[in-house]
Amino acid sequence: MDRAQLADFLRSRREALQPEDVGLTKGPRRRTAGLRREEVASLSDMSVDYYSRLEQSRGPQPSEQMLAAIARGLRLTVAERDHLFHLAGQQPPKRAISGEHVAPGLMRILDRLADTPAQVMTAMGETLVQTPAARALFGDETRFSGNARSVVYRWFTDPSARDVYPDSDHQKLGRAFAADARGFAAQQGPDSRAQRVVDALLAESPEFAEIWADHEINATHELEKRVQHPETGVITVQCQFLVDPVQGQTLLVLTATPGTESHNRLQLLSVLGTQRLTADA
Repeated sequence: MDRAQLADFLRSRREALQPEDVGLTKGPRRRTAGLRREEVASLSDMSVDYYSRLEQSRGPQPSEQMLAAIARGLRLTVAERDHLFHLAGQQPPKRAISGEHVAPGLMRILDRLADTPAQVMTAMGETLVQTPAARALFGDETRFSGNARSVVYRWFTDPSARDVYPDSDHQKLGRAFAADARGFAAQQGPDSRAQRVVDALLAESPEFAEIWADHEINATHELEKRVQHPETGVITVQCQFLVDPVQGQTLLVLTATPGTESHNRLQLLSVLGTQRLTADA
């Protein structure tokens, strides 16, 4: 671990970012070049003290998870992320499609959608980052580990994963999830993480095994769907997708038609999400 170079690199990347680059407001009294340390710490989901010690060449060796969080918080490119890992004495993650490093371009868009339900996901439905409004709607989907990180796995093994959708839509959604898993597992091959999720589901879920036996491919995903929330009720939303072809990740954005009850409910949910984020802080 090269503490001096790591500290210098972190400072340079922090000072190169402007508040508006990460969805923050640049106040008139700001004197700091770039972002403040506390802002980077918040974007990286870590304490200010921990991040500050790294910039002061006196912190411990960061874990791979911490480095990944810092890379995301500083909006690093894949090359910059790899350099960060090397400076910290860690081996960078393999550059694979569906990797977990969110492309800076997707992060910049997400930063401007704080009041809109939006999240970045891998092809297997692993949520990498969410806006506050998305967490208010779906819950914190980044907290899961192992196979449960995949929404496909949770759908067939955890009944609570279906609570966000009306019962009448469950069968259609289950078939769509299974078709997605089949296509991606075939694309990634027998030794992939996608195939391991499929194998686990075949062993654990008779419902998944029954759908899997139909060999359905490319099930239709509705661009309009219904989601439900205990505080706002059912909301009809339109789904917009932005795909990053290099990382194989998708930015999902949910909107509702202005002037409708669903639009009002989605706005209320966005306010609830912001309030909860402030309360947690």
